[in-house]
Amino acid sequence: MSEDATMTDERYADTAGRYADTAGRAVLETIRAYGVDAIFGIPGTHNLELYRPLADLGIRAVTNRHEQGSGYGADGWAQQTGLPGVVITTSGPGLQNAMSAIGTAFCESRPLIVLSPGVPLGAEFADVGTLHETKDATAMVGAIAEWSRRVSSAAEAVDAVHDAFTLFQTGRPRPVHIEIPLDVLEAPADVPAEARHPRVMPPRVSGDPSALADAARLLQGAQRPVIVAGGGSVDAAHEVTALAERLGAPVLTTLNGKGVVDERHPLSLGSNLRLAAAREVAEDADVVLVIGSKLGEAELWAPRLEARGAVVRIDISPLQLNKNLDATVGIVGDAAAVSAALLALLPGEGRAARDLTIERAAIEAEMRDTAPEAVALAELIADALPDDAIVAGDSSQIVYMALGSVLRSQHPHSLLYTPTYATLGYGLPAAIGARVAQTAHPVVTVIGDGALMFCVNELVTAVEQRLDVTIVCVDNGGYAEIRQNEVDRGMTPIGVDLMQPDWAALATAFGATGRRVDDRDDIVPSIRDAIAAGGVQLVHIPTQRQD
Repeated sequence: MSEDATMTDERYADTAGRYADTAGRAVLETIRAYGVDAIFGIPGTHNLELYRPLADLGIRAVTNRHEQGSGYGADGWAQQTGLPGVVITTSGPGLQNAMSAIGTAFCESRPLIVLSPGVPLGAEFADVGTLHETKDATAMVGAIAEWSRRVSSAAEAVDAVHDAFTLFQTGRPRPVHIEIPLDVLEAPADVPAEARHPRVMPPRVSGDPSALADAARLLQGAQRPVIVAGGGSVDAAHEVTALAERLGAPVLTTLNGKGVVDERHPLSLGSNLRLAAAREVAEDADVVLVIGSKLGEAELWAPRLEARGAVVRIDISPLQLNKNLDATVGIVGDAAAVSAALLALLPGEGRAARDLTIERAAIEAEMRDTAPEAVALAELIADALPDDAIVAGDSSQIVYMALGSVLRSQHPHSLLYTPTYATLGYGLPAAIGARVAQTAHPVVTVIGDGALMFCVNELVTAVEQRLDVTIVCVDNGGYAEIRQNEVDRGMTPIGVDLMQPDWAALATAFGATGRRVDDRDDIVPSIRDAIAAGGVQLVHIPTQRQD
């Protein structure tokens, strides 16, 4: 070994000793103690002390090719693990690149922790031209996150991590941001080992006894009860199913609540609230039980659910109980705990299930009439997928006009989607995160050509991580719905007919395997073959645009 090499090794040893126990390590140790074993992000000049401890702590680092992909990858991971996704960005542009993902996590109520370095203490608002200098990063993120904190010590940073996990366990899960000034991040941490251990969480709130009794009386006396389950009910699948069976009540879900009740169950009417025929079932109920949903316009595709009967609402947040639909009885609490408490108050004999033949036929007829070509293609795609597949959708017509309804999910989080924020470019990075989280179920993303171009760089992330992910690209030549919107307004289409790459060749250039499907009869076998082959596979399905 040369003298220069020896000197270099010694210098690195000295540096490693200097950074043996920084605030960055204290924060990551705390996050790891809660069970998180993967993070998503991109190393940068200012965040290296958040990356240094990862390997030592057994945390897998997934390097996306854009921080928006990091946020969506963390979201896909979180939905499979039940833990919050964690993103590490660098300061300035890296954090700003993650803002769409933070906005998505807020609107869809998803648990996300974003860690970023900040300007040193005392340098706030200096405006002196330092690298990545940002006027007020904490305020920027705080405008769209549940909260954003700039800490002043390692102890404060660790406390913020604990507060985040408490929020996710006991409140409405939404994204949080912890900004750690660079001088704090790199300094020795004065945080005892026991302070980095997980905190004991308070018990899940099971609801006010008086409100529970009132709700039980309404439900027991109902002749036509209906359950509407949203994203806040996904951890209560067993309890919601039991309630439906006890009441003999049909169940409709939002897309975020899809699979809370197995969609093959005789009481399930699927995630079809965007269809008037499905909404009519709930609106005609003499008692509608809403569990964990704000009943937003983006999920309903209508201004509101016009319930004509009594309304019982269960939500972890008191602010949700009268949002978009006033509650006759509102119960604040955890969906699983409150549902279990309601079950205990209802007679043990389950009612006969309602015959839903007519309702199902009306819902299916409307779905097919609304988008016949998309539904026909979605049925082929669904037929090609294994029953236990995890499907990451995107804000593409094939998903929101068809696949979201056609897929019959057996469990929550089988369809990864963002119906409210509806950002293009979610599907592929979310699929990557889902695959990093688990290998028991095949992972497929179904995505339009416009959406895929927002995240095509993540193909190389999937290849680099050696993942088995299949991408089904449905190519209608651009932004077809916006094109139709323009035509409907009497406009000459502008900015919507897009040049397409050779998608199969592009995938191959990234180190994946690309397949082009030109014959309709080849769609199902091509998707099945891609899934069976493993690795990163892209199946390109060109479709004829309907003018």
